[in-house]
Amino acid sequence: MVTTADDIVSVGGKLEPETVLAAYRRGVFPWPTEGLPLLWFCPRQRAVLDFARLRLGRSLTRARRQSHLIFTIDAAFDNVIRACATSNRAEQDGTWITDEVLDCYQRLHRLGHAHSVEAWQGETLVGGIYGVDAGGAFSAESMFHLEANASKLALLHLVEHLAGRGLDWLDVQVMSPHVERLGARLIPRRMFLARLAEALRPGLRLFG
Repeated sequence: MVTTADDIVSVGGKLEPETVLAAYRRGVFPWPTEGLPLLWFCPRQRAVLDFARLRLGRSLTRARRQSHLIFTIDAAFDNVIRACATSNRAEQDGTWITDEVLDCYQRLHRLGHAHSVEAWQGETLVGGIYGVDAGGAFSAESMFHLEANASKLALLHLVEHLAGRGLDWLDVQVMSPHVERLGARLIPRRMFLARLAEALRPGLRLFG
């Protein structure tokens, strides 16, 4: 992730579910960095995926049509986040999903605020994505795949689910080549925070 000091809005503290959820509702997310106190980010340029701008290339459209993968929601959250933590990523050196992150987000899941989409090949988990429901807005955190296109198709399943609940955009936090190819764009922090504030509804759950 490429960031600047201006993207960091707070330093320190601990990862507790209540604190993390309150942060998401203000457009802030934690990003632990080895050797530093806990960093909290609200990027000046935020990556969002508007569903109306979703682009599916020929290969992904074909893969989606031919896929025999089965998709579930919240069937294996712990497995998904652990797989994300151990996935090798060319753009990252190591993982930000530390043991403390695992514990906090697993607790958020048990409280009904963190969710996952799983991609299965038979009984084998081959891909997935997880994120946080802030109550009217969803922030995608990380995804993994063991089979080609499994994470991309899991993301599309998530988009379909959220669209069915009335959402028309997804917070993907920072730009990556993958989400950019799908149609994600960068918007200024002020615009993102305004969209987030408009979307949030106290007590609204997007899952369950």
